This record gives sequence, C-alpha cells and structure tokens, in this order.
Amino acid sequence: MRRGHGRRLARSTAFFSFATGLSRLLGLAREVVAASLFGVSGVMSAFTIAFQVPNLLRALVADSALQGAFIPVFTELLEKGERKEAFRIASSLFFLIMLALGALTVLFVIFADPIMSVFAPGFDDQPALKDLTVQLSRLMFPIVVLLALSGVVVGMLNSFDHFSVPALAPVAWNLVIIAALVGLVPLLPEEDEIYAYAIGILAGTVVQFLLPLPWLRGRGGRLTFTLDWRDERVRRVLRLMLPVTIALGLINLSLAINSLFGTLVSDQAPAAIDKAFRIYQLPQGLFSISIATILFPTLARFAARGAHDDLRRTMGNGVRQICLLLIPSAVIMAVLAEPITQLVYQRGAFGPRATDLTSTALVWWSISLPFQGVSLLFSRTFFSLQRPWATTALSAVNLLVNAALAAALHGPFGIAGIVVGTVAGTVTMCLAQGWLLRGELGGVEGKRTLGAALRMLAAAALLAAVAYGAWRALDGLLGGGSFAQALAVLVAIAAGASAYGAAVWALRVPEARQIRDLLVSRARSGG
Repeated sequence: MRRGHGRRLARSTAFFSFATGLSRLLGLAREVVAASLFGVSGVMSAFTIAFQVPNLLRALVADSALQGAFIPVFTELLEKGERKEAFRIASSLFFLIMLALGALTVLFVIFADPIMSVFAPGFDDQPALKDLTVQLSRLMFPIVVLLALSGVVVGMLNSFDHFSVPALAPVAWNLVIIAALVGLVPLLPEEDEIYAYAIGILAGTVVQFLLPLPWLRGRGGRLTFTLDWRDERVRRVLRLMLPVTIALGLINLSLAINSLFGTLVSDQAPAAIDKAFRIYQLPQGLFSISIATILFPTLARFAARGAHDDLRRTMGNGVRQICLLLIPSAVIMAVLAEPITQLVYQRGAFGPRATDLTSTALVWWSISLPFQGVSLLFSRTFFSLQRPWATTALSAVNLLVNAALAAALHGPFGIAGIVVGTVAGTVTMCLAQGWLLRGELGGVEGKRTLGAALRMLAAAALLAAVAYGAWRALDGLLGGGSFAQALAVLVAIAAGASAYGAAVWALRVPEARQIRDLLVSRARSGG
C-alpha cells in the first residue's frame, strides 16, 4: 500500500511539475504576445499597475495562505470520517469569502480613483494614463473573489489527492488570455486595445474557477449555503491564515513598490521591470518551487517527530540542490540578458529601447535568483516547525529594505536602482532566515553549503565565459534574423550548461551526482 501511494505521489509530482512548467511557458508566451502589441508603453504600464493591485489581494487570500490553512483542517475531518462536517466547514468558508470579498470589490470600484493614485503617483500629471489605470483596475478587481473561491475548491480536491485538474487550470487561464489578445485587439479601437488584456484576465479567471468544480461530485458531500463563522474550525482556518497572509502580502507588496517608484522614473519603467520579472520567474518556478513543494511534506513530518537532525540534513540538501540549479540560471540571465530579452520580446511595438530597459532590469533581477529560491525553502521550513510568524517578521524587514533603497536609488540609477532595492531585501531576508534556523535547528550545514556554493560559483564563471563567447561568435556569424537569434541564444545556453555540468562533476559537487542518479533511475524504470 505504501509503495502504491509512493508511486501515485511520484506520478502526481511529475504531472504537477509538467503542468507548472507548461503554465510558466504559456505565461511567457502571453507576455510575448502582449509585448508585441503594447511594448513597454504608458498604456502597458497602466495595465501592469492596474493588475498588480487585485493580484496583491489575490495573493493574500487565494494562494498559499488559504490552502495552507484550510487543507490541514479539511483533511483532519476527512481522516476522522466526518465527511459531511468537512463539507459544511468548506461551505462556510466558501460563502464567507464570497460575501466579504464581494463587499470589498464593491468598495474598491467606488474608491478606485484615490486608491490607484497611491500606487501610481507618477501618473497624477498624466490624466489619460491615470484614468486608464483606474478603469482597468475596476474591470479586473473581481478576480480577487473568483480566485479565492477557486482556492477553496482546489484545496478540497487536493485533500482528496486530486491534483491534475487544479494543476491544469492555470494552463487554461493563460490560453484564454492569449486568445483574448489575439482575437479582441483587432476588433477594438486603437485607444482601447489594452482592454483586451483586462477582459482576457477576467474571462480566464472565470474559466479557472469553473474548471475544477465538476470534480467535486461524487466526493460524499457538496457545497451548501452555510455561514457558520462562529464554528471553531472556521476560526482556526482564519487564525492559521493570518501570519502567512501578512507575509505573502508583504512579499507581493514589493512588486507594487517597484511599480510605484517606476512611475517616478518614466511611464515605461513599470512595464519594463515587470517584463524582466516574467523571465526571472521561469527558472524560479521550474526549480525552486518544485524542490520546495516536494520537500515540504518531508520537512513537516520530521518537525512533527522532533527529528531536527533529519530535518536539518533534508533542508541543507535542498538548499544545495536549489543553488546547483539557480546559480547557473542567474549567470545565464546576467550574461545573456540582452539577447534573451531581444529573442523573447523584441517584435511589434516592443523595440530596441524597450529591450534595453528590460535587459537592464533582468541583469539586476538575476542576482537575487538563488537567494529567492533558498528563501522559499527556508520559509517552508519555518512553516513545518509551525513558526510562520518568523517569516512574517522577516518579510516586513525585506519590504523596508526594498522600499528604502528604491526610494534612495531610483533617482540617480533609474530602473537599476529600483530592482537593486528588491535584490537587497531578498538577500537580507534569506540570510536572516538562515541565521534564525541555525539557532532553531542547531545548525544549517552552513560550512558544507558554502563549500559547495563556492565550487558552483567557480563552475558558473566558466559557464559565463563559454555562453557569452559562443553567443558573440554565433551572433556575428549568423546575422540578425529571428531564427539566427534563437539558434545563437540556444546554442550559447547549451554550451554554457554543458561546461557548467562538466565543471561541477569534476569539482565533485555531491548534489550533481544526486541529480544524475535520479535521472538514471527514472530512465531505467521507464519514468
């Protein structure tokens, strides 16, 4: 039975990783389509800021906070055989969220004008852009309600070990948005074309909410109109959500801070920073999120048993695996920032100036990539120890460092100064988390990790030289066509990655052998 469960878990993990990767790639394709239509123009910056506000609230109530608090309570009732009670608690939470966030949506629609002035102060002297930002935010704000309700449904399905449809819902979301951009932009007046993007976001979110609902049938219960907010289990979910919600809100608020200061630099800066962040998210989603998600249940089990030695070893190994994958990803981003940006975005309205702005942001974003990945695993470790408030406090420090440096540096250094603020906040949070965990766990295998990281950095220096050299040679040889650009970038990445792989193997980095052994074992077992 245990072996069968392990196999199901492995299949679910593999499928979830595949669906996540596919969603990230489609998300990048969505950004490519939007960039070709709108570049990093003022209207694109207006959309970026208008979307960030509901997206910030979505992060507070619809993602890790809700599911991380709801799933343990719902699963506990299922394990006790109290399935009807579990569905009653889920129903109460579902309709409480609907009423509370529905009321919040109405208030936002009424007061959107002064609210958006806070997030886009640089648009105060550009009435057309300010009004566009307000109207777009009103159109997209209902996604907060839809995604929070979707979070309850997905949490229920995950509690029943059903992962496939929830994992595919973001894929459908991106496909709907791409279809809206391609289909609606030609039909709208030129000054209103950006509304196609907002309509796509709203329509895609409706699809994402509706898609998993049929799979709740046959689970021994159904959602019914219940509002028992006094129930202790409902209150327990809300209490568990609080620290994680605050932490997520602070982390996501840093993106809004970037846009806020971006409006003070130029009307192109917020969109350029956001476009670079979309590229940055691809390796983050493929590597660090996958590793942290897979290790989290194991960390939680060790924490529950008080097996801190096992927890420390597991976490340390995960940190080194994340570094092994994200250090080379960061170096590739930095040395090939301009050709990557050019290949991904430069077409249509996205011209050379936009490429220059976006690649500048990407170079600075790349520095934080390994630190952000390690910080994510550290946060999961705090959650496994049932100490979420530690990460919440450090998220506040992260935000303060980010805001202070962005305020000081956006004037003299523009986009680079803004992103440096975020990088500094991320590095500060990561190091502080490691220091606290060192005391909590009696160490974090710091010497071993530092030794491995130094060898990875040495290998990454070789990667940088090989990748950049290969790109320069091929770019000069092949010319500037789209196919030639793609070939030059892909060959450069492949050559650099091969050099890095050979170097970490020669330098005897143990985590490189772990990944090799994992791939070999999967190949021999047929996946």
